[in-house]
This record gives sequence, structure tokens and C-alpha cells, in this order.
Amino acid sequence: MLFSHQVLTPTLIIVCAVMVLAAAAVYSSTSLGSLWTVPRAAVRAVLQLAAVAVILTTALSRLWTSFVVLGVMFVAATVTAARRSQSNRSWLLGAALATGMASVLPLLIVSGLVPMTGIAIVPIAGIILGSTMTAIAVAARRALDTLSTRAGEVEAALSLGFSDRLARLEVIGPTAADALLPNLDQTRTVGLVTLPGAFVGVLLSTGSAAQAGAVQVLILLAILLSQTCAVAVTLELIARGTVARTGAPLRAPGWRLRPVSGGR
Repeated sequence: MLFSHQVLTPTLIIVCAVMVLAAAAVYSSTSLGSLWTVPRAAVRAVLQLAAVAVILTTALSRLWTSFVVLGVMFVAATVTAARRSQSNRSWLLGAALATGMASVLPLLIVSGLVPMTGIAIVPIAGIILGSTMTAIAVAARRALDTLSTRAGEVEAALSLGFSDRLARLEVIGPTAADALLPNLDQTRTVGLVTLPGAFVGVLLSTGSAAQAGAVQVLILLAILLSQTCAVAVTLELIARGTVARTGAPLRAPGWRLRPVSGGR
């Protein structure tokens, strides 16, 4: 194995510190933000990963504790997606997240591709969960923003006899679908432009490019299915008005077409 030797060395710490300082300098000199933005993010990442490493060492040794870890991850993902969406009743986006995960995990486990062990289930589920969370947050935010800026088009569709649901879907469908583009592009360009994390991880741990490629294809396609199902549910929740922008009325407040009266 490529990383069978000791990785956590002073060299690793020095190189990481240099990268953080370089990013912070660029951040500050180009007015991207505060000088401390990157260092704060780096310190937080180190502390979180250190805590996770300690917890997972114990949790992954038993299947039931592994599912507890997944439950905590799911709650955190739901809270993050809900907060990013900036909507009321945003906790219902957890239903979209659950739908996405349910479309993939049972198939992977029942087929035997992912062993029924914590050390296998948690990392795979975590990758899919994180990607699905991002897609839901982007889809919800884009859809709600679109309803705000294109309220007149929704009102026009209502005037033509569309139901509330169909009027909203007509407007938000194309824009919210943008949430799926990053993973679609990654799937199309994998191996040509990028070598995703799962591929690199398996390659470094096993030294087998074929095994790494197989695992990466499985994960990419699982993410595609999970994101597609989750975004579809997200759009449905918004189209039905179940999830809406905080303070926004159920119907668009703009003009409404009125029938033209006959006569001279």
C-alpha cells in the first residue's frame, strides 16, 4: 500500500500550514474576505476530523453504533440544507434527503456491493449524504429565489387556468435542476479532468486502479440517483407551497389577467 508508512509527521503539519497561510494571504490581498477566513476554516476542519476519528474508531466497531453515527450525520445534513434554503418549514427538506438516501442505500446493501459493516456503510453513506444535502440546498434556494423574482410569470400561469402546483413547477423546474449539474459534470469528466476522492482513496489504499475505478463509478451513479430523487421531492414540496420563502404569500401578489368584456 502506498500509505503504509507513517503519514502524520512534522512534514505534513508544515506543508498544511504553508498552504493555509498562502491561501490566507491571497484571500486578504485580493479582497476576497478576512485574513482569518481560511485559518479559521482549517482549524475547525482539524478539530472536527480529530473528534470524528476518535468517535469512529469506537463507533464503527459495532453495527448499531454505526447507524447511530449515520443518524447524527443525517440530522446535521437536514439542518444544514434547511438553513441554506432560507425558507419556512424547511425541516421538511429532511423528507427529500430521506427519499434520496432510501433510493440508493438499500440497493447497495442488498446487492452485497456494500458489506453490512460499519466501516463500509458509514463512509459510502456519508459521501452520498453530503452530495445530496448540497443538491437539496441549492435546488431549494434557487427555486425559492426564482419564485420571488418571477412572481409575475406564476400569476400569469394561474390566470390561464394552471393550478398553483403546476404554475410554480413551470417556473422553478429548469432553474432548480441546476443543482444536479455539478455532479453530472463530474460524472461526465471523471478520469479526464478530475480524480475524485473515492478513486484516490481506494487507489492509495489498495494500489489497484481497476478496483478504484469500480468503486468510484458505483459512488458517482449512486449520488446521481440520490440527488435526482431528492431534488424531485424538493421541487414538489416547493411547488405545493409546503416549503416557501419566509414571509412570502402563497400566491404571487402581482397582476392577474382579467377576461375581456365584449360590446362596443
